[in-house]
Amino acid sequence: MTIKFDNNTGLVPVIIQDYLNLKVLMLGYMNQESFDKTLAEKKVTFFSRSKNRLWTKGETSGNFLELIDWKIDCDQDAILIKAKPFGPTCHNGTTTCFAEENDKAFLYELQQTISDKIDTNDESSYTNELYKRGINKVAQKVGEEAVELVIEAKDNNTELFLNEAADLMYHYLILLKAKGFTLEDVEQVLKSRSK
Repeated sequence: MTIKFDNNTGLVPVIIQDYLNLKVLMLGYMNQESFDKTLAEKKVTFFSRSKNRLWTKGETSGNFLELIDWKIDCDQDAILIKAKPFGPTCHNGTTTCFAEENDKAFLYELQQTISDKIDTNDESSYTNELYKRGINKVAQKVGEEAVELVIEAKDNNTELFLNEAADLMYHYLILLKAKGFTLEDVEQVLKSRSK
């Protein structure tokens, strides 16, 4: 597929989306040169209409956008880039240029944090310490948390119930990591069941 850059400006609109939580972070514009540079360096580079030059996001702030994936829309005149942000995306210091807060994606961010603690062998991390004790200990902990949740479900203490639900979810994510799976894998099973 060929990108259809605007005949007059030579630009194409580019939507930047967080690869992990799918938040729309910003909108920018690219010309062929900035697009090629983005692919080559894996750092999102735009054509700045106000500065009339190439502009790599983060070149002054350090808040770069690492290219993870990209797609062209059906008309071939817009690009969607999935990126890993290093710091706030907006020059105002917010996560997105649209001031959007989306906590629905928090589980994926937590999953990544858990994975990072394990992959970097963080010695000060409870998560990593539990993981290193082996699959039997991780599975046992999930079982304990599940039983505690069931017990709290029979009572009327909302705070205790929600805390046990959170404990179960946290340990479940560690178990998924220990087994080499992710929430996305579980989602695929659930999606296949809904057909």
